[in-house]
Amino acid sequence: MADIQESKESLSENLQQVISLLEKHKLIEDLLHKQAMPKHDLVESLVHKQHISALQAKLDALHPADVADILEALPLEQRLDVWELVKVERDGDILLEVSDAVRQTLIADMNSDELLAAAEQLDTDELADLAPDLPKDVLQELLYSLDTQNRARLQSALSYSEDVVGGIMDFDIITIRDDITLEVALRYMRRLGSLPDHTDKLFVVDRDEILLGVLPLKRLVVNDLAANVADVMAADAVVFHPEDAADEVAKAFERYDLVTAPVVDSNNKLVGRVTVDAVMDYIRDEAESDKLSMVGLREEEDFFASIWKSVQNRWAWLAINLVTALVASRVIGIFEGSIEKIVALAALMPIVAGIGGNSGNQTTTMIVRGLALGQVASHNMQSLITKELGVSLLNGLIWGSVLAVIAYALYGNYQLGLVMMAAMTLNLLLAALMGVVIPLTMNKFGRDPAVGSSVLITAVTDSGGFLIFLGLATIFLI
Repeated sequence: MADIQESKESLSENLQQVISLLEKHKLIEDLLHKQAMPKHDLVESLVHKQHISALQAKLDALHPADVADILEALPLEQRLDVWELVKVERDGDILLEVSDAVRQTLIADMNSDELLAAAEQLDTDELADLAPDLPKDVLQELLYSLDTQNRARLQSALSYSEDVVGGIMDFDIITIRDDITLEVALRYMRRLGSLPDHTDKLFVVDRDEILLGVLPLKRLVVNDLAANVADVMAADAVVFHPEDAADEVAKAFERYDLVTAPVVDSNNKLVGRVTVDAVMDYIRDEAESDKLSMVGLREEEDFFASIWKSVQNRWAWLAINLVTALVASRVIGIFEGSIEKIVALAALMPIVAGIGGNSGNQTTTMIVRGLALGQVASHNMQSLITKELGVSLLNGLIWGSVLAVIAYALYGNYQLGLVMMAAMTLNLLLAALMGVVIPLTMNKFGRDPAVGSSVLITAVTDSGGFLIFLGLATIFLI
């Protein structure tokens, strides 16, 4: 935990240092520009180079991921100024690290030659991540520049969506035959000079690249070097296919503590591998996407995007929210007469709606999580609904009683307190039912159950809470 905290503090310090250098550079240049002096242009040029060199040295010392975080935290003008100072050979790595929204602003500032130079520094699987954001003419030129094997690999990777194995696998693999000794395999690895990142096993194949098994490096180290690979390898390795869902792969990596796993086609021919870092990136992206979707945002938004672009990203669910708010207002309008007679109703009804919305969001979050983990299915639906209704009933009786006591203490009307308790209980039951039904319905129709769930559940509990509370008050108090 201390290391994580230190990392955050270091990143914050780096950002502040970069901002300070930018501001100092701009201030001194403005002062020099206004002053008249001998050899003004030469002095201005020297000062400019001095400050640019200091800023560039700072950026060069940072990891690409840290530079990416700094770029995301800068307004567009300053971001592009910093981007101009990044060394060409680091452009590709940094483009991979920044968010999609920020990447678009950086790519828009680069010409075709700069984009090609950045892309040429990347592996095929990394190119597949960057390719969707490249202009079509640059992508075509990039494909022509690759050799036949890498071009085929890139086209194959681009043919898969980001939510399947084919979209997250890489092609940097080490294969060996099963009829060689461990000593030969070890000599072969030494000749390579370096291993692909996250290599914990070698893939054993025959002459047709058909996967026979895997040889974990720990077995290579602890076994007799005279033994054959076939005698030591694991023939029951966890394997995936390019069409497998990425979320299922993520569960498998967690369940079996995998670092890498082979990817094979329908003929069991080895086509690539999946690594733990790719799975972690996928999980992180999905988690961020779910957080945005829960509040109705369509995509990740650049903090410093134009006003119009931000409006486009946010308007859809705000429009839906407006409609639901109008429905809630009409429900209140139906009971205007009751509210006029008992003014306390106006003060108490937001409590019923607010707690119902919170309870419904708790249920929805649990159901969305259960769907993601594969724990919610048709066979346990009845038990799940019964359990959630039971939780809501108990919560409604407990907290409804508390509100009943408070209402009686404030207004001296025990009937109002009983209405509050009944309305609270009924609205929590409604929230539980809708908290289960809404995400399950969306999932059944192939929609992401996280998208807008909180907006919908809040709309239902607001309108339902007002209707239940004011309806009961009208029946029993007016």
